Amino acid sequence: MEFSRKSYLQKLVRADGNGMIKIVTGIRRCGKSYLLFEIFRKYLLSQGVAEDHIIGLALDDLQNKKLLNPERLLDYIDSHIVHDGKKSYVILDEVQLVDNFVGVLLSLGHMKNVETYVSGSNSKFLSKDVVTEFRGRGWEIRVRPLSFAEYYEGVGGDYRKALFDYYRYGGLPHVALLKTEEEKKQYLQTVFETTYLKDVIERNHLRNPEGMRRLIQVLASCIGSCTNPNNIVNTFMSGEQLVISPAAIGHYLEHLQDAFIISEAQRYDVKGRKYIGSASKYYFEDLGIRNMLLNFRQQEDTHIMENVIYNELRLRGYSVDVGQVEIWETTPEGKRIRKNLEVDFVVNNPPQRMYIQSAFVLQDNEKTRKEERPLVNIPDHFRKIIILGNDFQRGWIDDEGVEIVSMEDFLLKSDIFE
Repeated sequence: MEFSRKSYLQKLVRADGNGMIKIVTGIRRCGKSYLLFEIFRKYLLSQGVAEDHIIGLALDDLQNKKLLNPERLLDYIDSHIVHDGKKSYVILDEVQLVDNFVGVLLSLGHMKNVETYVSGSNSKFLSKDVVTEFRGRGWEIRVRPLSFAEYYEGVGGDYRKALFDYYRYGGLPHVALLKTEEEKKQYLQTVFETTYLKDVIERNHLRNPEGMRRLIQVLASCIGSCTNPNNIVNTFMSGEQLVISPAAIGHYLEHLQDAFIISEAQRYDVKGRKYIGSASKYYFEDLGIRNMLLNFRQQEDTHIMENVIYNELRLRGYSVDVGQVEIWETTPEGKRIRKNLEVDFVVNNPPQRMYIQSAFVLQDNEKTRKEERPLVNIPDHFRKIIILGNDFQRGWIDDEGVEIVSMEDFLLKSDIFE
C-alpha cells in the first residue's frame, strides 16, 4: 500500500525556483520525511536530475551527528555540490537538531543554483510562526494527515468500511498500514504519549503536565461544541478538582495549536460582519488521536463528521469560522424575542464565500427545515450548502435554494465547489 500525496508533490514542484527556503511543516508522523526523501526525490530523478545533484541528509541519524555543527554541515553540503551550472537540491530532515539552524538555512539560501527543502519533527520546528524566523525567505508547505481521498486511494475496497475506519483511526499514514485494531490503537497511544504530548510539555517548559493532559481530553470530548478558557476551568474544578487559571488554559490552547494538534474555528457574526470573542470550536488535526484520548468512546457520527469536514476545508485552502446568525421571532403570546442560530462553517477563500451545514441525515421535513433555517436567514447571495452524511441523498437544490451535497461527493471530488 502506498500513498502518493500528489497535491503536496505539486506544491513542492511549484515552489522550485521561487528563491525561498521550502519549509515543510505539519504534525508529527504525518509523512513529511517520506514526502521529501521518497516521493519528491523520485520525481526529481524522473525529471532527469542526476543522483549527485540531490543531497539528502537525515540529521537524526547517528552517522550524521558531527554535522549538527553548523559550520561542518555547510562545509559538507558545499563539498557535495556539483558546480556545473545545473541545480542542486538539498533536502534536510530534522534540521532543528542543528545549532543555529536558521542561520544555516539562510546561508544555503544565498548559494547559487541550490534549492533547499527542509522538514522537522518536534514542536520547536513545527511552531506555526517558524516561517517568520527566516526573514521573508521561508516558503511554508503545510502537510496534514491523509485526507479521506488519499486514504481511500490507498486502501480501496468498500467506501462505507473505509470511511468507518477513517472516522475511527484517522489519517496518520502508518496507522493505515497496520493490520489489526489492537496495533492501530497501540500506535496511536504510543505516538501521543512519547511524541506529541512530550514535545509540547518539553518545548514550553510546562510545570503542570497533568493539566495539559486533561485539557486535551476535555477538547477531545467536546469537538463540535463552542467553549472558552473559563468554561474549561469550570469543567476542571467540577470534575477533576484541578486548580488552573483561564490564562494558563489560554496558553495551553496556543501550545496545542502551535504543534498542529488542534485548530481553532472562531465565532463570526454573519450579519454584523465581526468576530465574537466569547467562545470558539476546536477540532483535531487527526481523529485517531482524538478517539484514542477517549479510549474510542464517544464515537458520535455527527461530531466526527463535522471534524472531518473542517479538516478537509482547511486542506483545500479555505479559512473556516463558525457562523452566528441573529433572528427575531414572535412567540405565541405575541412577544418579540431574539435568537442566535449557528452556521457550522463560514468558509472563505476570497472572493469566494460559502455557508455550510453538516448534517448526518435529513430524516424528515422538520430536520431539513432546522438545518436550512440559519442558511436562509443569511442576507446575501453566497452559496448555502448542506453536506449530508448518508450517501443516498445527493446532488440537488431544494426549494430554498440550498444545495444538498453528499459526504461521499464532498470528500472524493476536490473540485466540487469550484
